[in-house]
Order: sequence, then C-alpha cells, then structure tokens
Amino acid sequence: LPQLLPVPGVKLGLANIVTLFALLYLTPQESLWILVARILLGALLTGNPATLFYSLTGGLGCLWLEQLLLQKAKNTPIWALSVLGAMTHNLIQTIIAALLTKTPEVFYYLPFLLISGIVTGLFTGFCISAFDKHFGKKIHRFLL
Repeated sequence: LPQLLPVPGVKLGLANIVTLFALLYLTPQESLWILVARILLGALLTGNPATLFYSLTGGLGCLWLEQLLLQKAKNTPIWALSVLGAMTHNLIQTIIAALLTKTPEVFYYLPFLLISGIVTGLFTGFCISAFDKHFGKKIHRFLL
C-alpha cells in the first residue's frame, strides 16, 4: 500500500490484525512464533534488515501488552487492545531509535506517532472486531 501520509514511519499497521487474530484464537506461544516469523519475513522480503530490530522490539512490546490485557482485563474491547498495542509499538520504536542513534530529539516526533497509532489502531481494531463478530464462533469450533 502507498504511504498514507507524508510523515515517515506512519503505516496502517495491517500486520497487527494478524497478531490480534493469533492472540484471540491461538495460544500465546503460537502468537509469538507468528509475530517473529512475520517480522523476519518482512525484513527479508523488503531487503531492509535495519528495520528488523525496530520491528521486533516494537512488535514484542505490542504483543506482550495485548496478551497481558487479554489475560488481566478480559473485558477490554478489541479496538482498545489494538490502539494500546499500536501506541506501545510506536513508543518502543522511538526509545530504540533514541538509544541506537544517541539522538534524544527523536522524541519530538513521538506525538505524531502516537496520534497515528490511535488512528491506525482503531482501524485495525475495528477490522478484527468485525471479523470476530462474524466468524469468531466458527473459528473457535474449528480450532477445538
């Protein structure tokens, strides 16, 4: 998909749909393997291994938070999981960028990333919510 905004680093976050799907329908271990495989394949297919560390740390943080909320706050809506996961992903990537580049000024960019995380997190969260509403029971029966 083309870049949505002329702001570097802002992406739709469609891959989080896969992560949320795995968290809702599979085990935490399977979700982790899917996340790692998805990020490794993405880095290999785009030919940009430099993004691997950023994506992996952000993705793991996002997965951890979403899994924690699913376990501890069972009534958390899927869209909220997605928004919080996206914001966590952006925050961790900004921290990693500041540490690796030794440039604390990258934190000036964080408000834009967090706002984009809210918007894109809502979109992906509503996508998986709609999917869950229409297919959730069928998938649970299939997997059991």
